[in-house]
Amino acid sequence: MNERATFGAELRRRRKAAGLSLTELAARTHYSKGYLSKVETGLSAPNAALAALCETELGAEGELKPLLPGEPARRRTRPDVRPSGLPPATSSFTGRADELRAIRAALEADGGVCVVSGMGGVGKTELAVRCAHRLESGFADGCLFIDLRDESGEPAAVHDRLLRVLGVPADRVPADPADRAALYRSRLRGRSLLLVLDNAVSAAQVRPLLPAEPKCRVLITSRSRLSALDDAVHVSLAMLPLDAAVELFTTVTGVPAGTAVTRVVQRCARLPLAIRIAAARLRAHPAWDVTELDRRLADETTRLGELDDGERSLAAAFRLSVHQLSAAESRLFGLLTVHPGTDVDIHTASALSSLSFRETDRLLDRLHEAHLLTQPEAGRYGFHDLLRAFATEFVSTDAEDGMKAFSRLAAFAVRTAAQADKELTPHRFVPEIDFAPGLPEPARLDDGEMAMAWFRTEWPGLVALCRAARDRGEHERCWQLAFFLRDYFFVAKLWDPWMETHRWARASAAVIGDLWALATTTANLGVAHVDRGDLDEASACYGEALALFRRIGDGHGETTTLAHSGWAEHYRGDHEGALRDLRQAHASYVRGGNRRNAAITERGIALVLTALGQAAEAAALANRTLAVFDELRLDLDAAMALNCLGWAWYNAERHDLAAPAYRAAADRAEACGSRYETARAYVGLGNVAAAEGSAQMAAELWNRADEIHPDLDRVMVGEARARRV
Repeated sequence: MNERATFGAELRRRRKAAGLSLTELAARTHYSKGYLSKVETGLSAPNAALAALCETELGAEGELKPLLPGEPARRRTRPDVRPSGLPPATSSFTGRADELRAIRAALEADGGVCVVSGMGGVGKTELAVRCAHRLESGFADGCLFIDLRDESGEPAAVHDRLLRVLGVPADRVPADPADRAALYRSRLRGRSLLLVLDNAVSAAQVRPLLPAEPKCRVLITSRSRLSALDDAVHVSLAMLPLDAAVELFTTVTGVPAGTAVTRVVQRCARLPLAIRIAAARLRAHPAWDVTELDRRLADETTRLGELDDGERSLAAAFRLSVHQLSAAESRLFGLLTVHPGTDVDIHTASALSSLSFRETDRLLDRLHEAHLLTQPEAGRYGFHDLLRAFATEFVSTDAEDGMKAFSRLAAFAVRTAAQADKELTPHRFVPEIDFAPGLPEPARLDDGEMAMAWFRTEWPGLVALCRAARDRGEHERCWQLAFFLRDYFFVAKLWDPWMETHRWARASAAVIGDLWALATTTANLGVAHVDRGDLDEASACYGEALALFRRIGDGHGETTTLAHSGWAEHYRGDHEGALRDLRQAHASYVRGGNRRNAAITERGIALVLTALGQAAEAAALANRTLAVFDELRLDLDAAMALNCLGWAWYNAERHDLAAPAYRAAADRAEACGSRYETARAYVGLGNVAAAEGSAQMAAELWNRADEIHPDLDRVMVGEARARRV
């Protein structure tokens, strides 16, 4: 038995003893099933990398490597030297199992061209080299590795280098580019060769280098997606999974995994190059521990500077990608950092750039193609965290252009938020707001459902923009954004951002001396406090707002604040005081013809009457407000009125009337997206079931309410107070 058969026989024996099929061993080692079968039967020579992997997977440390054969006496198809120009594979490679399988499958398929693309530093070359080392033994004529960044970029120059490696004397390389390409294709005819083209810039650069020989395969890496290579299989690299990122850091440094290591790799955004640089810096400073490294990486404004080990720099890696951009692409890339949110849609990017939708869409697509932007969903684009820091610090943006871009952005956000708010609360009083000509049209928001969907997507960015407007001195836009966010925050019960935006808005209104904006914002901040149950804070806000409205002679604002104050008094338990203020506000709204606010206030009166034991009168009022809300198409207010009606009938012990009111409230609240009012209705239904002796039904309804919106405030929600468990 010769050496090769001995290795194969031992591999087969140990594989079967481990209970593994060839398919399972192939999946674990990332070698093809066909190749492993040939190794076991002695038809293909094993290599050291395969032996090491098989020893690990089969628990046979040191048992297979001694059986490796000597240099195989391969029968050559031609006398040329078999090239093997692969760089060494790193020993600290982690993760990427799915990507390795995808690349191998692509290179084993007909066509055999695979493009591995990703942002700078994501590990494209490491992955390609590792995969090539595992596949190289399956190519009779070896492997060629070409770093296209080292070439002039012209295919003719690459052809020259490849021809020399393939054994063509320098004086036999044609001067004419077309002749070189023809000779290159000719020299590959009949060969079985793996060609690795690293750092490709474009499809046009790569296309002339693709062999016509079907037995050759090509593996390409690029910072661009090279989408124009239609016949290639495209594998896009994302960040490492967190566990693989931690493993990479611990493998390089020898530091055990822990909370500090996890924070470090997260600050490196799970980008392999950043993790390797951070690990190298830790190794270079024996006095440091992981906590010190974490501290140095904590500051986002200096993080890129810390990710430089003297030989490798994350910023330098990113520059290579940016240098490939056109002037228009680079300008938009820089301007996108003006937006403080995590991602933008095409309409917002158009407002930033002052370009048409079509041109903006084209530029965004190009930046995405270059892996400089992410695309979390169709029509939206965002930054990788470290690329945002790089673009902010290193991509040149004209200061005046940036200031104008932010002004356009803030104005566009206010304009769109105003449109969305109008769909949510069509009869709300809105001050007149001016916009400069030339702003792009907002996205279409034809109804309340579309407006809610828009707010759900955009509110985090709008909150960040509100703060940025305050910091940049765009004080009018700051309070206007807060004003138009209020009703969505009320529906969604997002109390923290509601209060944050209104505190910033109050500061901005005070800076510019706009007393109406200051009074309105303060009153709306009071509504947030009431809604969350902070009654003392709410009363303080209402007192301040009331004084401001009286000072400027705004009767409508004074009435609205008085009504809000009445709600707070009711929740505090002063029902008589609440009834007085609410009735005064209601009379003022009726005199002014404000049907919406009059109905909302009357709904409050119904709640107060219920607390005062006048449930039948309260039910009649709630019914009357429901008719107004339906006529005005105020679905959320209608759901609240139905809950109010259910609460009144429950307190009157008319469970036969309370239950249908609560069921209708649940349906209406769910339809308009209010989880809070939906949960309130189910708690009410549970209370009715409990009162009628159906304990199991009550428990199921209360559990359903908890799933929709847990922990309804007992101060604010009567149904929650009445709930028995």
